Amino acid sequence: MLDYSFFFFLNRPVQKFCFPLLSSCGSRSYASEVDQIGSRAVLITGCDSGFGFALAKHLHAKGFIIYAGCLQKNKGEGGSKELDDMNSDRMRTVQLNVCDSKEVDRAVEHVNSSLGDPEKGLWGLVNNAGISTFGEVEFTSMDTYMEVAEVNLWGTVRTTKAFLPLIRRSKGRVVNISSMMGRMGSPARSPYCITKFGVEAFSDCLRYEMQPQGVMVSIVEPGNFIAATNLYSPERIKAIADKMWDELPEIVRKDYGRKYFDEQVSKMETYCNSGSTDTSPVIESVAHALTSTAPYTRYHPMDYYWWLRMQIMTHMPAAISDRLYVY
Repeated sequence: MLDYSFFFFLNRPVQKFCFPLLSSCGSRSYASEVDQIGSRAVLITGCDSGFGFALAKHLHAKGFIIYAGCLQKNKGEGGSKELDDMNSDRMRTVQLNVCDSKEVDRAVEHVNSSLGDPEKGLWGLVNNAGISTFGEVEFTSMDTYMEVAEVNLWGTVRTTKAFLPLIRRSKGRVVNISSMMGRMGSPARSPYCITKFGVEAFSDCLRYEMQPQGVMVSIVEPGNFIAATNLYSPERIKAIADKMWDELPEIVRKDYGRKYFDEQVSKMETYCNSGSTDTSPVIESVAHALTSTAPYTRYHPMDYYWWLRMQIMTHMPAAISDRLYVY
């Protein structure tokens, strides 16, 4: 969450304009929490590792009943085993591949049948499952575009539609994990950006529709936390790059050359190694969205560099932002 110490460095006219806005936003931080957390249940997708795994443990510690959706649950691998080993009746792992409609439907049936009072519904749904990749447009296959979209975008839509009746019954919360890349484009990240822009639009539309139903929808837009999520190891980056190069059309390899290609891979390695290893800002944002009586529409857990860059790229003319960050 951001503080506003930078406010005092603005000129007076800008201060006069911004102060009422910042004051009203800041006051929401002091909203009270919802009551009876111990009787409320939350389903989280993508709990095998990363944000989902950490979030499942954090919300469990706060007293929630957790349904932790894990891709590797049936194999007894990844985070599902550690969550099962907690031996808590409030920590319930569920086999859940968000790309598989049948698995999603089975997860709904499982949650519905195990809720103490199904008529009270499910308090929270956190759409966290996601994958990422890198590569410029000409380097990226259509299969890759479709694979990333199937998880990040259609997986979010599919899971939300399936669980929404239970969420509506409780007048609960939907929290979608997007990204700063859902607000601004980035070279060599188009498959990921496309899907996160889609999650943003889907979440906004859902918020408009659900507000009359008493359901609150929030979006969490993390900055660079790749180092904390284990999405990319040096070995995985190399494997992706080698496969990408081998599958490139000959004309693309000839026109760009291996030197240029390797330079782009090196930039991705630097980006992956520069991110925060502390997931707590993201975890706390999701927890606030689930527990506050006045949750934010959007949360921005990121350092100041990325926050400022996002503001410039989304609010300034493209001629300026492109000059600063792209060319």
